[in-house]
Amino acid sequence: MKTVEILGENHFEVQTKTRVACRGVVILEGNILLTYEKNTDQYFIPGGGLEGEESLEECCVRELAEETGYVVMPCTQFLTIHEYYEEWFFVSHYFVCEVQGETVRKLTEREREVGLEPKWIPLEDAIEIFSRHQEYAATDEMKRGAYLREFEALSCLKEGY
Repeated sequence: MKTVEILGENHFEVQTKTRVACRGVVILEGNILLTYEKNTDQYFIPGGGLEGEESLEECCVRELAEETGYVVMPCTQFLTIHEYYEEWFFVSHYFVCEVQGETVRKLTEREREVGLEPKWIPLEDAIEIFSRHQEYAATDEMKRGAYLREFEALSCLKEGY
């Protein structure tokens, strides 16, 4: 398994806050499952924060079900990304997942506000979208960082981990 380090332009010397998340990469017939925020025009690999005593795999399954409505089985953890922004240390664990079924989505208030919806798009289109991360450097550091993270993840996946 590979680990990638991303140091944000706005990082502090010391990180005092940590967030651990799990993200699931699901590919079917050349298309990847992403979440799309209609109201902010942003794509993401689905996933989110670890809760309580759940395992990384349990977090991945729960987050994908909540955000996309798909029940998945994590098959392989292929990547961990460490990101440093301001006082935050973000850890994202990426899993290749297989769809096992469907369920009802359970969106947070914020996810409802941004119009979060699952979208299947060609893998190459997703790589192209995330490859433009640097275009947001001057205007939106959060989007730039998220797109860089997702680009790194898909590049690693495409290289065979």
